[in-house]
Amino acid sequence: MPDKTKNVFISHHHKDDASVDGITAMVAGKGYKLRNSSIRVKPENQKRLDQKKVSDQTIKRLLRMKMRWASQVIVVIGKETHKRPWVNWEIETAYRLGKPVIGVYENGLKGEVEIPEKLKGKYGASIVGWRSDSVIGALEGNGQFQNPDGTPLPMRTGGRVVC
Repeated sequence: MPDKTKNVFISHHHKDDASVDGITAMVAGKGYKLRNSSIRVKPENQKRLDQKKVSDQTIKRLLRMKMRWASQVIVVIGKETHKRPWVNWEIETAYRLGKPVIGVYENGLKGEVEIPEKLKGKYGASIVGWRSDSVIGALEGNGQFQNPDGTPLPMRTGGRVVC
């Protein structure tokens, strides 16, 4: 398989930073290179954000710029992702920008995992387990909706069709 490069924005809860690297490494083993434009906050900047020294409007503008550059948006689905308001905002914004949104469960998740509200609604193009073939299929536009173990999710209505 020839090398393929994909420009992506990876939406994630900051506690899931290792999974961002994990997705990149996982698909690299199959000849895919992910160029990720998402924001990873350095500890010194996290303090400024926690103290609200950076406005939400400034953050939104930066996130939109980074998403516009990407051809697709990947959402890392961890145990706490569904509680993160920024993740839901990023999902809806990506959809409005015309970007396919792909959910990828974190490695090792089992059983029921809460999916972010915006991803399980009409904004998700795919939701897949932590397997290179599933992630690559979603990146290539093969819409799949899976549980963390790779079994199919029940049929759903709506959703985005990727051509």
